[in-house]
Amino acid sequence: MIKATYNYIPVIIILTFLFSFNVQAQISSNADAVTSTQYSGGLTQDQIFIFCADKGETKASLTATGSLIGTINYEWQKYDSVSGIFQTYISQSDGGSSSSITSLEDGGYRVIISNGTKTETYTAWVFNNYYEVSAEITESNCEYFTLNGNYESPTLTYYDLNSNQPLEVSKTIGIKWKNGDETVSSMLSPSVYDPPTSDTKYTLNITDNFGCSGQADVTYNSIVTEAAFSVSESEGEAPLKVTFTNESENGTSGKYEWFFYKDLDVIDKEIEKNGESDSIDFKAYDDDLTYTYEKSGKYKVKLVSKHVSDLCNCTCTDTFYLSGYIEVDTSFVSAPNFFTPNGDGSNDNFIVKFWSVKNIKISIFNRWGKRVHYWEDSNVEGFENTVDSETASVWDGKIGGKMASPGVYYYVVEARGRDDKKRWSHGFVHLFRGK
Repeated sequence: MIKATYNYIPVIIILTFLFSFNVQAQISSNADAVTSTQYSGGLTQDQIFIFCADKGETKASLTATGSLIGTINYEWQKYDSVSGIFQTYISQSDGGSSSSITSLEDGGYRVIISNGTKTETYTAWVFNNYYEVSAEITESNCEYFTLNGNYESPTLTYYDLNSNQPLEVSKTIGIKWKNGDETVSSMLSPSVYDPPTSDTKYTLNITDNFGCSGQADVTYNSIVTEAAFSVSESEGEAPLKVTFTNESENGTSGKYEWFFYKDLDVIDKEIEKNGESDSIDFKAYDDDLTYTYEKSGKYKVKLVSKHVSDLCNCTCTDTFYLSGYIEVDTSFVSAPNFFTPNGDGSNDNFIVKFWSVKNIKISIFNRWGKRVHYWEDSNVEGFENTVDSETASVWDGKIGGKMASPGVYYYVVEARGRDDKKRWSHGFVHLFRGK
């Protein structure tokens, strides 16, 4: 049993030794990708090494590692597609355990490794794969612009060593136009609708299944505009002063056009009467503007923004409508039926409320018909402002600087609204002193 064990161990060592050499014998490379040939006739297939490079750059390289020992000779050969045979490329004597060749042009390479008694032969193909990409804008108008991409890339052709017929390495090409992180299109020459209102860079990326890529940038010079505006007030009493702030993008100064519509009720009445209506009240051509609505009603506003461009010898426009309406309240007057001028800071004054009126008269009489308070204004500019600025518009419950007697008084309010309607109110008001 001891003798059998002793003979068995060396056999395992010898097999392992031979196997390790067979694994080491090869052509290797630091290529970006590797694929395999498709020779016919049952030939052993070789490796194809793909190098991602720039046009005209020869990055390809090969390293041969043999399993022979002793003084090693490496003969490198290159495939000649005309003759269909490998021809000497370079020889290296006493090359050691490996041999490398660099800056290789596309093609097939074979290495014959020998030590004088034994030879090993290995074959591989190399390709310097590149993408030269260009990008331009071929058409630009107010509706769209066209991104036009082109690329140049070599056909990776190798030869069937059985028949010398050309074969092509299949490349799967990926196309992607991007605006920053956003993908715009996967077509080579797409049209982009709704162009941006600012100059924008677009990048064309070309990639393949071997990880090789190329890119090119092109800048779209915007010729379009996007209209927009905001308002300081959208509702209130007349006169309602509204500031329209132009927030349009890429518009040409001095080329804005504002459309102010008539009151909605007026438009409806004109349509009912005539079957149609010239709904535009007036136009304005300022960049920004302030307008005062004198009459109550519901009003629409739109803005047309224009961009005048020498690039296309054209003018692009965009329209923005106010969301909703400018609503100017209807005129009215209203008076309280009691007040308590006792100095406690609550309900101390008799205040007639009025809204959207242009003139007003307020009279208060005692029970014997004597007028104890009077105020009028022929150009009212708003109830709240009038109360604050015109203290005489309210009655503080005094007559000639002295406290008026508690009791019942009579008021008469006459006004004309900014809608040209007469507004009036009259009635009794109770004055309570209290403690």
